[in-house]
Amino acid sequence: MARFIDIHPVNPQARAIDQAVSVLTDGGLLAYPTDSGYALGAQLGNGEALDRIRSIRALDDKHHFTLVCRDFAQMGQLVNVDNSIFRAIKASTPGPYTFILPATREVPRRLLHPKKKTVGVRISDHRVVQELLAALGEPLLSTTLILPGESEPMTTAWEIKEALDSQLDAVIDTGEDVLAEPTTVVDFSDGEAEVLRVGAGDPSRFE
Repeated sequence: MARFIDIHPVNPQARAIDQAVSVLTDGGLLAYPTDSGYALGAQLGNGEALDRIRSIRALDDKHHFTLVCRDFAQMGQLVNVDNSIFRAIKASTPGPYTFILPATREVPRRLLHPKKKTVGVRISDHRVVQELLAALGEPLLSTTLILPGESEPMTTAWEIKEALDSQLDAVIDTGEDVLAEPTTVVDFSDGEAEVLRVGAGDPSRFE
Protein backbone atom coordinates (compact mmCIF):
# COMPACT_ATOMS: atom_id res chain seq x y z
CA MET A 1 0.00 0.00 0.00
CA ALA A 2 1.36 3.41 -0.98
CA ARG A 3 2.11 5.92 1.77
CA PHE A 4 1.44 9.65 1.58
CA ILE A 5 4.38 12.00 2.07
CA ASP A 6 3.16 15.56 2.73
CA ILE A 7 5.65 18.18 1.54
CA HIS A 8 5.22 21.95 1.51
CA PRO A 9 5.37 23.19 -2.13
CA VAL A 10 7.35 26.37 -1.39
CA ASN A 11 9.42 25.43 1.66
CA PRO A 12 9.89 21.65 1.46
CA GLN A 13 10.64 20.17 4.87
CA ALA A 14 14.02 18.39 4.95
CA ARG A 15 12.56 15.50 6.97
CA ALA A 16 9.82 14.87 4.40
CA ILE A 17 12.27 15.11 1.51
CA ASP A 18 14.49 12.56 3.28
CA GLN A 19 11.50 10.23 3.61
CA ALA A 20 10.92 10.42 -0.15
CA VAL A 21 14.61 9.80 -0.83
CA SER A 22 14.53 6.76 1.45
CA VAL A 23 11.69 5.32 -0.62
CA LEU A 24 13.85 5.66 -3.73
CA THR A 25 17.09 4.33 -2.22
CA ASP A 26 15.21 1.36 -0.76
CA GLY A 27 14.22 0.38 -4.30
CA GLY A 28 10.75 1.91 -4.25
CA LEU A 29 8.59 3.61 -6.86
CA LEU A 30 7.40 7.14 -6.16
CA ALA A 31 4.68 9.35 -7.65
CA TYR A 32 5.71 12.99 -7.39
CA PRO A 33 4.44 16.37 -8.66
CA THR A 34 6.28 18.35 -11.33
CA ASP A 35 5.69 21.51 -13.34
CA SER A 36 3.80 19.37 -15.89
CA GLY A 37 1.63 16.96 -13.95
CA TYR A 38 2.58 14.02 -11.76
CA ALA A 39 5.38 11.65 -12.73
CA LEU A 40 6.65 8.25 -11.66
CA GLY A 41 10.19 8.25 -10.28
CA ALA A 42 12.81 5.65 -9.31
CA GLN A 43 16.56 5.34 -8.99
CA LEU A 44 18.46 5.14 -12.26
CA GLY A 45 19.65 1.55 -11.83
CA ASN A 46 16.41 0.14 -10.43
CA GLY A 47 15.41 -2.49 -12.99
CA GLU A 48 12.47 -3.76 -10.96
CA ALA A 49 10.97 -0.27 -10.69
CA LEU A 50 11.48 0.17 -14.44
CA ASP A 51 9.40 -2.96 -15.05
CA ARG A 52 6.72 -1.64 -12.70
CA ILE A 53 6.62 1.65 -14.60
CA ARG A 54 6.26 -0.20 -17.91
CA SER A 55 3.39 -2.21 -16.44
CA ILE A 56 1.54 0.80 -14.99
CA ARG A 57 1.78 2.78 -18.21
CA ALA A 58 1.63 -0.19 -20.64
CA LEU A 59 4.81 0.99 -22.39
CA ASP A 60 6.69 -0.78 -25.16
CA ASP A 61 10.48 -0.86 -25.57
CA LYS A 62 10.45 2.18 -27.88
CA HIS A 63 9.29 4.55 -25.15
CA HIS A 64 11.74 7.29 -24.26
CA PHE A 65 12.24 7.38 -20.52
CA THR A 66 13.28 10.67 -18.97
CA LEU A 67 16.21 11.35 -16.68
CA VAL A 68 15.29 14.31 -14.50
CA CYS A 69 18.44 16.29 -13.72
CA ARG A 70 19.18 18.91 -11.10
CA ASP A 71 21.34 21.06 -13.39
CA PHE A 72 23.27 21.18 -16.67
CA ALA A 73 26.38 19.66 -15.12
CA GLN A 74 24.41 16.55 -14.24
CA MET A 75 22.71 16.49 -17.64
CA GLY A 76 26.09 16.69 -19.38
CA GLN A 77 27.12 13.39 -17.80
CA LEU A 78 24.14 11.60 -19.37
CA VAL A 79 23.78 12.97 -22.91
CA ASN A 80 25.97 14.31 -25.69
CA VAL A 81 25.16 17.95 -26.44
CA ASP A 82 26.99 20.19 -28.93
CA ASN A 83 27.26 23.94 -28.39
CA SER A 84 24.36 25.03 -30.59
CA ILE A 85 21.95 22.52 -29.05
CA PHE A 86 23.19 23.42 -25.57
CA ARG A 87 22.32 27.07 -26.16
CA ALA A 88 18.82 26.17 -27.36
CA ILE A 89 18.18 23.94 -24.35
CA LYS A 90 19.65 26.39 -21.85
CA ALA A 91 17.38 29.16 -23.12
CA SER A 92 14.28 27.15 -22.21
CA THR A 93 15.24 25.42 -18.98
CA PRO A 94 14.43 24.83 -16.24
CA GLY A 95 10.90 24.34 -17.48
CA PRO A 96 8.29 21.94 -18.88
CA TYR A 97 10.40 20.49 -21.71
CA THR A 98 11.89 17.05 -22.32
CA PHE A 99 14.79 16.80 -24.75
CA ILE A 100 15.71 13.62 -26.64
CA LEU A 101 19.50 13.32 -27.08
CA PRO A 102 22.18 10.67 -27.71
CA ALA A 103 23.03 9.01 -24.41
CA THR A 104 26.49 8.60 -22.91
CA ARG A 105 27.77 5.35 -21.42
CA GLU A 106 26.60 6.54 -18.00
CA VAL A 107 23.02 5.62 -18.95
CA PRO A 108 21.99 1.97 -18.44
CA ARG A 109 21.29 0.25 -21.77
CA ARG A 110 17.81 -0.81 -20.74
CA LEU A 111 16.77 2.86 -20.59
CA LEU A 112 17.84 3.63 -24.15
CA HIS A 113 15.73 3.66 -27.29
CA PRO A 114 16.67 0.26 -28.82
CA LYS A 115 17.63 1.65 -32.24
CA LYS A 116 18.57 5.29 -31.71
CA LYS A 117 20.44 4.86 -28.38
CA THR A 118 18.82 8.04 -27.13
CA VAL A 119 17.18 9.06 -23.87
CA GLY A 120 15.05 11.93 -22.63
CA VAL A 121 16.43 14.54 -20.20
CA ARG A 122 14.86 17.48 -18.45
CA ILE A 123 15.42 20.03 -15.69
CA SER A 124 12.26 20.90 -13.78
CA ASP A 125 11.71 24.22 -12.02
CA HIS A 126 9.39 22.63 -9.44
CA ARG A 127 10.80 23.36 -5.98
CA VAL A 128 10.04 19.93 -4.54
CA VAL A 129 11.68 18.21 -7.50
CA GLN A 130 14.79 20.33 -7.10
CA GLU A 131 15.02 19.56 -3.38
CA LEU A 132 14.43 15.86 -4.02
CA LEU A 133 17.23 15.73 -6.59
CA ALA A 134 19.59 17.64 -4.32
CA ALA A 135 19.02 15.17 -1.48
CA LEU A 136 19.18 12.12 -3.76
CA GLY A 137 22.46 13.27 -5.31
CA GLU A 138 21.77 11.73 -8.71
CA PRO A 139 19.33 12.00 -11.62
CA LEU A 140 15.88 10.46 -11.28
CA LEU A 141 14.53 7.88 -13.71
CA SER A 142 11.11 9.23 -14.59
CA THR A 143 8.11 9.22 -16.88
CA THR A 144 4.94 11.31 -16.87
CA LEU A 145 2.10 9.57 -15.02
CA ILE A 146 -0.37 9.13 -17.86
CA LEU A 147 -2.51 6.02 -17.49
CA PRO A 148 -3.24 3.80 -20.52
CA GLY A 149 -6.05 5.24 -22.63
CA GLU A 150 -5.61 8.74 -21.19
CA SER A 151 -3.97 11.79 -22.82
CA GLU A 152 -3.29 13.94 -19.77
CA PRO A 153 -1.16 13.25 -16.70
CA MET A 154 -2.68 12.62 -13.29
CA THR A 155 -2.72 15.71 -11.08
CA THR A 156 -4.11 14.80 -7.66
CA ALA A 157 -2.33 12.77 -4.98
CA TRP A 158 -5.44 11.06 -3.59
CA GLU A 159 -6.61 10.02 -7.08
CA ILE A 160 -3.21 8.49 -7.74
CA LYS A 161 -3.27 6.58 -4.46
CA GLU A 162 -6.80 5.38 -5.17
CA ALA A 163 -5.90 4.18 -8.68
CA LEU A 164 -2.42 2.78 -8.04
CA ASP A 165 -2.30 2.05 -4.31
CA SER A 166 -0.94 -1.48 -4.70
CA GLN A 167 1.52 -0.54 -7.45
CA LEU A 168 3.35 2.34 -5.77
CA ASP A 169 5.40 2.69 -2.61
CA ALA A 170 4.68 6.37 -1.95
CA VAL A 171 2.88 9.44 -3.28
CA ILE A 172 4.13 12.97 -2.57
CA ASP A 173 1.29 15.36 -1.77
CA THR A 174 2.07 19.09 -1.83
CA GLY A 175 -1.54 20.18 -1.38
CA GLU A 176 -1.40 22.34 -4.51
CA ASP A 177 -2.97 22.22 -7.94
CA VAL A 178 -0.68 20.48 -10.43
CA LEU A 179 -0.75 21.42 -14.10
CA ALA A 180 -2.62 18.78 -16.14
CA GLU A 181 -0.35 18.98 -19.16
CA PRO A 182 2.75 16.89 -19.97
CA THR A 183 6.06 18.34 -21.08
CA THR A 184 6.73 19.47 -24.62
CA VAL A 185 9.09 16.90 -26.13
CA VAL A 186 11.84 18.06 -28.51
CA ASP A 187 14.04 15.54 -30.33
CA PHE A 188 17.59 16.76 -30.98
CA SER A 189 19.02 13.32 -31.74
CA ASP A 190 19.70 14.17 -35.41
CA GLY A 191 21.15 17.61 -34.67
CA GLU A 192 17.98 19.53 -35.56
CA ALA A 193 15.00 20.26 -33.35
CA GLU A 194 11.89 18.17 -34.02
CA VAL A 195 8.88 18.72 -31.77
CA LEU A 196 7.45 15.26 -31.01
CA ARG A 197 4.79 16.35 -28.55
CA VAL A 198 3.29 19.76 -27.83
CA GLY A 199 2.66 20.17 -24.12
CA ALA A 200 3.13 22.70 -21.36
CA GLY A 201 6.26 24.29 -22.85
CA ASP A 202 5.96 26.76 -25.75
CA PRO A 203 7.05 24.80 -28.85
CA SER A 204 7.44 27.84 -31.12
CA ARG A 205 11.07 28.44 -30.21
CA PHE A 206 11.94 25.03 -31.67
CA GLU A 207 9.80 25.14 -34.81
